[in-house]
Amino acid sequence: MPHPYTEDQLIEQPAIDLFGKLDWETASALDELFGPDGTLQRETSGDVVLILRLRRALEQLNPTLPAEAISTAINQLTRDRLAMSLAAANRDVYELLKQGVQVSVPDPERGGQKTERVRVVDWENPAANDFLLVSQMTITGQLYTCRPDLIGFLNGLPLVVMEFKKPGVPARAALEENITSYKHPLNGIPALFWFNGLIIASNGAESRVGSITADWDRMFEWKRVEREDEPRRVSLETMIRGTNTRPG
Repeated sequence: MPHPYTEDQLIEQPAIDLFGKLDWETASALDELFGPDGTLQRETSGDVVLILRLRRALEQLNPTLPAEAISTAINQLTRDRLAMSLAAANRDVYELLKQGVQVSVPDPERGGQKTERVRVVDWENPAANDFLLVSQMTITGQLYTCRPDLIGFLNGLPLVVMEFKKPGVPARAALEENITSYKHPLNGIPALFWFNGLIIASNGAESRVGSITADWDRMFEWKRVEREDEPRRVSLETMIRGTNTRPG
C-alpha cells in the first residue's frame, strides 16, 4: 500500500487529475505495453515521439497531401539531432512547428514536383490538436534509462516535461538533480528536449517553469491564469492552469 505522503500521492496524482479536468487525455505508462496495440503505441522505450499519434494529427491537418508527404514530414521532425547542441536542435524543431515542414510533392497540373508545407500544429484552431499527458514513461537513452514524472504531448510530440519532489525537498532539486541529468548528451535522454516548450519543476508548495536553457534562477513562478489584474496565486495548480489549459 503506497504511503499517503509520497510525491506520487501528494503532487503527481493531483496534477494528473487537473490535466484531466482541463480536457487532456491522460495515460499511465508505468506498466507500458509496446507495439501498435500497446499503451502508447510506441515500438520501443527509445521512442520519445508517439509516431502513430503524430501521423494521425498530420493527416487530419493536411488532408490534401499524399501519404508520402506526411511520411517525409515525420522523418524530418524525428531525424537524429545528436550532433547538434540541445538549444540548436530545439530551435530547429521550433521552426518546423511554427512554419510547417517543407516537402516536395507531385504537381499534376504542370508535371514534375512542387513544394508544399506540412502543418504540424493547428495554430488557428488550437482545440483541434491532440493533447495527451503521460505519467511515468520510461525512456531509454544511449547509456541509461530515465522516467520523467509527467510528459505532455501535442500531436504526439513531447512539448512539456514536469518533474516533482515531495514536500520538504526543494523544488530546485527536481531541476538540478533530475531534469539536468535527463538533458545530458550521453547519460540522459536529450532527444526528449529537442521538442520541448516548457519545463516545470515543483514540490507542490514551490513551482517554477522555464525553457531548456534556463537555470533555476532564470525559471519563474506563474501567478495568474486569465487576467493581469486577478489576485496573484503561487501554486502548482495556478501554473498548470496558466500554462497548459487546453483551448476551448
